[in-house]
Amino acid sequence: MGKKTVLTGITTTGIPHIGNYLGAIKPAIDASCNPEYNSYFFLADYHALIKCQDPQRVAESTRAIAATWLALGLDTDKATFYRQTDIPEIPELTWILTCQTSKGLMNRAHAYKAAVDANREAGNDDLDDGVTMGLFNYPVLMAADILMFNADIIPVGKDQIQHIEMARDIAGRFNHQFGSLLTLPEAQVDEETQLIPGLDGRKMSKSYDNTLPLFSSSDELYRLIKQIKTDSREPGEPKDPDSSTLFQLYRCFATEAETAQMRRAFENGIAWGDAKKQLFEYLDATLSAPRQRYHELMDDLGYVESILHKGAEKARAQAAPLLSQVRIAVGIRPLTYVAPSTTDAVQKKEKSAEVLERAEAGRKRAILLQLQPLLDQVAAAEDPSAAARTLIADRIAELESLKKKARQKAENELELLQQALAEWL
Repeated sequence: MGKKTVLTGITTTGIPHIGNYLGAIKPAIDASCNPEYNSYFFLADYHALIKCQDPQRVAESTRAIAATWLALGLDTDKATFYRQTDIPEIPELTWILTCQTSKGLMNRAHAYKAAVDANREAGNDDLDDGVTMGLFNYPVLMAADILMFNADIIPVGKDQIQHIEMARDIAGRFNHQFGSLLTLPEAQVDEETQLIPGLDGRKMSKSYDNTLPLFSSSDELYRLIKQIKTDSREPGEPKDPDSSTLFQLYRCFATEAETAQMRRAFENGIAWGDAKKQLFEYLDATLSAPRQRYHELMDDLGYVESILHKGAEKARAQAAPLLSQVRIAVGIRPLTYVAPSTTDAVQKKEKSAEVLERAEAGRKRAILLQLQPLLDQVAAAEDPSAAARTLIADRIAELESLKKKARQKAENELELLQQALAEWL
């Protein structure tokens, strides 16, 4: 059984804070180390344009988010990390899927319905006032992000489940019309994800302006922690740790033993000022190394850019072949393309599944024998992952210049190379 593909998009409209780290970034990076999955992470800068018209904010957020994930230990040899706008296959697939998506499905999208409801409640005669086509159509773009890589699992919050269901609907309609090329994704909702409290006790969110920036300076971090709301209980009075934002934040980072020790301190009446100081010291020590790495990366954005380009090459090695199949399926073909004849199709169907399987296995073995020297070169390379990516990228680049028969042979070889080199891609 092959690896499952997990895909996560990060919208580039803000600067990461501790709530983002605990609720999404850390779990995702930890999961990317699981060898049973292929992990894709992308900076969703096309999506950012839907709700943010401030170019500087989008650009700053893109830089900060890319540097943050790298500083926190994302291994880009194990995971594919790329920028959405570096994959030209995505907008092309978006258009093809748009032509297969009913307006009625888009009418049911939560974001669009919320905008219409807001106009209705405001007494606005134009219920679509302020609704851009980006807002209306973005579930199709999201579907293309997912279906482009035949992702199996999409980790999302409960508010995003509808979009995964819409992606399934879109893929199902395409497959019914043109053949089974697209994988129907599944939403993965972590029911155990805890609410990360902000400075005022509500969910930590930029919307509430109650966040703790992930890589703020020590002085700024302490200043913000001192603003966390507490009750009026004096030093020496027992305090309820489970209703305290200070304790909840401490627990998110600390070990079980450290958490138990802090719980006892609360029950024994720790002073609020001391509790804030201890939380600051713990967070500051925990975030010190990644904070330093983050600032190093922000001072070397050329390096960060190179990492994103490598990720895009890796992603496109998967996207280009699928888009080629989609194009052929919908009729966007070279003028010289000849579809398999009806007679050929009937004859193939008449063959037993066992015969076809043996023939296919033999064909693959023959091709792999020819490709073995290339596989050996990759395995012997100082950096097999880089060598594998370079080989695949070169093969994809060669496809465009080949004629039909040579191109088909090259596409077959490329598919087998990608399978044989999967552990390094």
